[in-house]
Amino acid sequence: MAADSELERILTGLDPEQRTAVTAPAGPVCILAGAGTGKTRAITHRIAYRVRSGEIAARHVLAVTFTARAAAEMRARLGGLGVPGVQARTFHGAALRQVRYFAPRLLAGREMPELLDSKVRLVTLAAARAGLRTDRAAARDLAGEIEWAKSSLVEPGEYVVAAAKAARDTPFEPAKVAEVFTAYEKAKRANGVIDFEDMLRAAVWGIEEHPDVAEQIRTQYRHFVVDEYQDVNPLQQRLLDAWLGGRDDLTVVGDASQTIYSFTGATSGHLIDFPRHHRDAVVVRLVRDYRSTPQVVGLANAVIRQASGAEARLRLELVGQRPPGPEPDVRIFPDEPAEAAAVAVRCRELIAAGTPAREIAVLFRTNAQSEAYEKALAEAEVPYQVQGAERFFERAEVRQALVALRAATRSTPGETPLVPAVVEALTAVGWAPDQPPPGGAARERWEALAALVQLAEEYAATPVVLPIGEAATVERPSSLTDFNNELARRAAAQHVPTVDGVTLASLHSAKGLEWDAVFLVGLSDGTLPTTYARTAEQVEEERRLLYVGVTRAREWLWLSYALARSPGGRARRPCRFLPQFDRSGGRSDSARSGAGRSDPARSGAGRADRRRVVVSCRVCGATLLAGADRKLGRCADCPSDLDEGLYERLREWRGRVSGAQKVPAYVVFTDATLVALAERRPSRSEELLAIAGIGPRKLGLYGDAVLALIAGSEVDDVLMAAAPEDGGEPSEETSVIQP
Repeated sequence: MAADSELERILTGLDPEQRTAVTAPAGPVCILAGAGTGKTRAITHRIAYRVRSGEIAARHVLAVTFTARAAAEMRARLGGLGVPGVQARTFHGAALRQVRYFAPRLLAGREMPELLDSKVRLVTLAAARAGLRTDRAAARDLAGEIEWAKSSLVEPGEYVVAAAKAARDTPFEPAKVAEVFTAYEKAKRANGVIDFEDMLRAAVWGIEEHPDVAEQIRTQYRHFVVDEYQDVNPLQQRLLDAWLGGRDDLTVVGDASQTIYSFTGATSGHLIDFPRHHRDAVVVRLVRDYRSTPQVVGLANAVIRQASGAEARLRLELVGQRPPGPEPDVRIFPDEPAEAAAVAVRCRELIAAGTPAREIAVLFRTNAQSEAYEKALAEAEVPYQVQGAERFFERAEVRQALVALRAATRSTPGETPLVPAVVEALTAVGWAPDQPPPGGAARERWEALAALVQLAEEYAATPVVLPIGEAATVERPSSLTDFNNELARRAAAQHVPTVDGVTLASLHSAKGLEWDAVFLVGLSDGTLPTTYARTAEQVEEERRLLYVGVTRAREWLWLSYALARSPGGRARRPCRFLPQFDRSGGRSDSARSGAGRSDPARSGAGRADRRRVVVSCRVCGATLLAGADRKLGRCADCPSDLDEGLYERLREWRGRVSGAQKVPAYVVFTDATLVALAERRPSRSEELLAIAGIGPRKLGLYGDAVLALIAGSEVDDVLMAAAPEDGGEPSEETSVIQP
């Protein structure tokens, strides 16, 4: 037993809540630990305190977490506290160690089956046997469904019902997925291999069905610690229950507000229900945030404060412990290229001012968004690295698409416009310009190829600047060869190896990491939350994803979105989870932590949003930031006085005008503009011009027609009135509104 002075050394530096967690008596302990509140410190010091006090022996402790990096960090800290010998492993690592040790006894002398590194090859074979032709992305999605089912303790015959209950976005019809699942299990047995879920099941089976194995394991491990408990899936919980064998010396630590992996089978239900399952549990809340400045903490609280659902019951209000820092910087840009360029310039400025590149991260919702930032950073000569994913031009589907585009230069007629030529070439690799397919991997593949189409649109729309003395600009020739050369240039620029650079990462892969400066980009509705979040639970998980992103920043935080994806594109709304301005038109306490001051000395790419005219909500008077809200002239959650009949007439008129003009409907007016017209019902040209999105040109083209519709005219009458008289040829402007 250690001296009192050594025990006091272990307690030194702990805050009151951490000390309560460390000194809690044997039995069930639940530590609810917010981001940056020192959860690893609390659980390692708890283990060290109990070992050094003589209460437990280090060899009897099993601490499990979800990544090898976290397990290694735990072992290192315990070693620094003078407590070697504790087993700190991932669930899979602990299960594999036990299954291998007991294999001779469990398998009656047979060799342990080989462990599959990846399911994809066997899933592809199983899909073929089920009558499905799959590419690698579809096979990955099927593998993910099988992994979810097995982690959720769902058998092949139960999959269809279970998938429906869980509202799974299945890559194929659920019945077909079940067929593949069945064929996969058969193929696995025929090849004499097991997957990671089989290994966990084998560990459970070894304990539940073999009393001698259960006794030996339970004699060895008597005290358990589980990190990131909100990410435990039903299969892992089953293994934990088997290890415990009815005992209750268990410490769990987690944060329900960081539950972002439910699509893999993880569930925060075990954390939420822990006090109910363990009536005598000690519950400790760690809320002192030592990672982030009070400004970042304030924004994180504002984001998660509006959460609903089961996880919200355990929501923690963090209290920043660091000195004050800069306000989070909120930026709005006209389009994504401008947003990416401004991010690159600001990264370069931060590095020049002394922030190491490795302490800067650019975080986005999907991996397909990385290309714009890879390009912008490369052009700004800012080193970068992609975390948890391949660089855009190194992805298999992109490399395959580049081959198809080069091949298309030999078969595509020279007069073919660039964008249709690119779309046609990409059909050769299975891409179609419609809605993306279901399934995460297949959807990511579709989005990556869609990004190439967007690049083609931007390239074709960019004018060529000629030398002085010649025409100022000319239209860029729609040459597929030129576009391929541009892609090759971008790929070469982005393939430069970097050792120490800005991190590009998806929000999911950023969990557990932190940086001095964090850029949260692409924060528009439809991206975050994703359009694929259809249920209330899925939308709330998207909110938690933003919360995780905000809490990655230590000192400096940038939040931005683009009004359109590409120059002149359709207007978008900002992420609905960002704090709004208060009803007085000034910033509320929560919003004050969510909107930063603009620095006029910064890059030109970031100046567009600072020159915008201030627009106030006509209902409550609040300042409006979102492009759609500015067009409506009111906050999204303020009452609407929409004239539904007028709105339908405007929609019909717009559809017929856009059809005659052969342009997308939003080119005439966006949906937000139509709603604004149907709500505000202007009666004069001056009132039309007061609606954001209607300028002199559109007033000249459509003003009379819109005012007539608002006055009660029918669509046919308005279109006939706009037609040329006496059978003359229509002018360029009137021709677009022929019936």
